[in-house]
Amino acid sequence: MADLRNYQTHVANAGTRADGVIDEGLRAYMLKVYNLMALGLAITGVAALATMMMATTNDPATAVATLANGKMLTSLGVALYGSPLKWVVMLAPLGMVFFLSARIQSMSVSGAQTAFWVFAGLMGLSLSSIFLVFTAQSITQTFFVTAAAFGALSLFGYTTKRDLTGMGTFLVMGVFGLIIAMVVNIFLASPALQFAISAIGVLIFSGLTAYDTQKIKEMYFDGDDVLVSGRKAIMGALTLYLDFINLFTFLLQFLGNRE
Repeated sequence: MADLRNYQTHVANAGTRADGVIDEGLRAYMLKVYNLMALGLAITGVAALATMMMATTNDPATAVATLANGKMLTSLGVALYGSPLKWVVMLAPLGMVFFLSARIQSMSVSGAQTAFWVFAGLMGLSLSSIFLVFTAQSITQTFFVTAAAFGALSLFGYTTKRDLTGMGTFLVMGVFGLIIAMVVNIFLASPALQFAISAIGVLIFSGLTAYDTQKIKEMYFDGDDVLVSGRKAIMGALTLYLDFINLFTFLLQFLGNRE
């Protein structure tokens, strides 16, 4: 009987140690995901600010064009925001997302990270135009509001015991509907439709933040080697990065003060 009790105690202790190792590995994995995402956001912010500084000027002598709100553009600004090149700038990040999603399984971890940094830089180039529309103060305020909301939603997705798979499927379908509505509104230019798109976008990407966090957590497997784990972390960071950027841009429509 004593031997049986000792055996049961040994098994219980071994199980506890195994769970502890898994929990420690999961925390390290999720921390890597968030660190990669945060670095991507930092690259985007620096790229957007640097682009805007080179694209605008306060010196009328070097200005090539002046916008209705008084912003003066350099030759680079005219090329980025007033020529067909603007479509390349807008679509380049989307192309990088498709490239990274399709090729990551055959890429090294360093190669995938480099592709992610390039994507983040291109996104900054694309997002630089928001400084022409909104005040810098309102952009900063919206960023911190987005960060707080994202943190709370991601924490919910990480800690909840509820399966969010059903909600995630519905939200992904909503994203496709949102894209169609945005394309239609390019031609309609309807303020009411734009308001509805922004409101629905905030709701969809709020839900996706929680859903994607849970999905990324469930993708963790303590038996993964360094290569597989690294690829998973990069794709997880890319997914959460996109959730954050979309949530930020839709919130900016509500909270941003226009120039």
